[in-house]
Amino acid sequence: MAERERRLTPPRGGVFVPRGQVLSAEDVHRALTRIAHEIAEHTRGLADLVLVGLQTGGVPLAFKLASILEEVEGEVVPVGTLDVAFYRDDIGLRPVLPEAATEIPVDLTGKSVVLVDDVLFSGRTVRAALNALSDYGRATNVRLAVMIDRGHRELPIRPDYVGKNLPTRPDEQVDVSLDGVLLGEVVKR
Repeated sequence: MAERERRLTPPRGGVFVPRGQVLSAEDVHRALTRIAHEIAEHTRGLADLVLVGLQTGGVPLAFKLASILEEVEGEVVPVGTLDVAFYRDDIGLRPVLPEAATEIPVDLTGKSVVLVDDVLFSGRTVRAALNALSDYGRATNVRLAVMIDRGHRELPIRPDYVGKNLPTRPDEQVDVSLDGVLLGEVVKR
């Protein structure tokens, strides 16, 4: 869960307590660089590419990916942000944060879209994102990039680009930022 979500609405009435660092800032940068190269190789040109960061954890990763792609390929890639709170099937169970805005800079019709998120867990956020994207045009294709794939899927969703596969227990929490990846748990107050 993103830091802002924890700060505004502590998950399950507790606070995140990190147990250990899984990736350092350098490791995150290295993984994003690898993902950027994989995206560039797969799309064979960035002219129709749009990155869409899922609020809140995927947004900084999407902007960093765009920056790396610009360095590597010399082309500016548009970056959008997508808040899927109202598209979720568990809307009553998760916090709805009004400041998590959706901003898609271009019509997605005919574009190659890469959804970017911090952690892939059940797959429900990605399902909601796919529903939400249809409001912004009909993309030629949609791919998924995540920093951490922790398993425990409830839906048949699989990422195309992964920073790290990290098997976890369902009760563990993973915190991703550009400063690194922490593994821990929510402790009741």
